[in-house]
Amino acid sequence: MLIIGLTGSIGMGKTTAAARIRTLGVGVCDADAIVHKLYKAGGAAVAPIGAAFPGTLAENGGVDRQALAATLLADGSAFKRLEAIVHPLVHAAERAFLHAKVAKGAEKAVLEIPLLFETGGEKRVDVTIVVSAPPDIQRQRVLERPGMTPEKFEQIVSRQAPDEEKRRRADFVVDTSRTIPETEAQIDRIMAQLDGRTGTAFAEHWA
Repeated sequence: MLIIGLTGSIGMGKTTAAARIRTLGVGVCDADAIVHKLYKAGGAAVAPIGAAFPGTLAENGGVDRQALAATLLADGSAFKRLEAIVHPLVHAAERAFLHAKVAKGAEKAVLEIPLLFETGGEKRVDVTIVVSAPPDIQRQRVLERPGMTPEKFEQIVSRQAPDEEKRRRADFVVDTSRTIPETEAQIDRIMAQLDGRTGTAFAEHWA
């Protein structure tokens, strides 16, 4: 099975790209969606986050994402502690996803990981796809999101590798500054190029 790593900085169009890939019949494991589940009441990350960051749990028993974001904004070193809790749990969910795909005989599978290069995740996939757009478009997209502020945006971007570096390191780059149909056409061409290719990442890192 060929494992494809899909990545890109915030606001660059990962969701659009992933949605198109799914329509092509290829499974996508979304790291952000995994984190969302981990933060919900009963999620595996709730108790350790509550212990590490007092005052960040909501009345419903899940993680209060706004309170956690405020804590992280006030203490830059807190990110490392949070990642030490969350990353192993996300990795385990990704492993389960890949094993399920192999069991079903899938030829390709996609791991959608925002911090792919930043965490060394490119070593655990066979091919990397980066979605990219100019900085002004990225900023506009992100600031239109509910609850987003310029300060929060700058903090998120500061933790991500520069877009130029990601494009340089990628096997394929998708320009998402164009229309959605044009973006989807780029995805279609890339996925067609990957038809029939086999990978070694699963056996080396996930089996």
